[in-house]
Amino acid sequence: MGAVERGLEIRELECFLVLAEELHFGRTGERLYVSQSRVSQLLAALEQRIGARLVERTSRRVALTPLGTRFLAELRPAYEDLSSTVERARAAARGVEGTLRIGFQGTADTRLMAAIAAFQERHPACTTQILEIPFADPFGAVRRGEVDTAIVLLPVAETELVLGPVFSRERQTVAVSVRHPYARRESVTAAELKETPLIAATAPAPAYWRAAHAPSDVLAPEVRTLQEGLTLVAAGRGAMLLCRPTAEYHGRKDVVFVPVDGLPDSVLGMVWHRDGETARVREFAHALRTC
Repeated sequence: MGAVERGLEIRELECFLVLAEELHFGRTGERLYVSQSRVSQLLAALEQRIGARLVERTSRRVALTPLGTRFLAELRPAYEDLSSTVERARAAARGVEGTLRIGFQGTADTRLMAAIAAFQERHPACTTQILEIPFADPFGAVRRGEVDTAIVLLPVAETELVLGPVFSRERQTVAVSVRHPYARRESVTAAELKETPLIAATAPAPAYWRAAHAPSDVLAPEVRTLQEGLTLVAAGRGAMLLCRPTAEYHGRKDVVFVPVDGLPDSVLGMVWHRDGETARVREFAHALRTC
């Protein structure tokens, strides 16, 4: 390998690529955060290594020479491949590669999707899988290792799970049949719900979690999925609590969603197993906090 090849500088190549786009020394300097004279120095050094002019510069215009045009065509894909290799190495060094499996309960709302998009942009070497978690088993997929992390409805009181970012505080609504007396109301109270059959999740959802999402003293059916619950609501077998975004997503003509006064807001939280915390999980928690 000759002396010219050994002395090749990445900064010179970056300068040439930007100059080929801008065809203006001042704008090139602005993009590279260097002075216009530094752009000239970098270009001159590159041309000296190659042994020919790559750019023609006059008082009126900047243009690539025929050699500069050919050099650009070959350099750009090689430089992009090099940049991708460096980015993959950086991600691997941070441990953020492979696959992150994300579970969600209810609805994958805009905050969650924005966090997933931000995570993918920051860590292109890591892919994401998005899996729905059954209404009646909010913590099982994390506990069994089927997902790396999950977005679930609070409360969470599982000793082996870590509760990360908490978000999406929404007013509760109660789903009722169009024939139900509440269907014509502007709102109902928490006290009234105590005397209303509220459809709840069945096991394996913990008892404390089921009670939080069906705070009623009246016996009602238990279901495994939201769709089962809404079907029973439409049939007049009971009412069901849902947060506003989930209610809007699952809207149907035979069910009315009525706001509830006096109940704590519905809240989502990110959870993961204490033995399953990885760089991927930590980075996704960061994305969720900052979106």
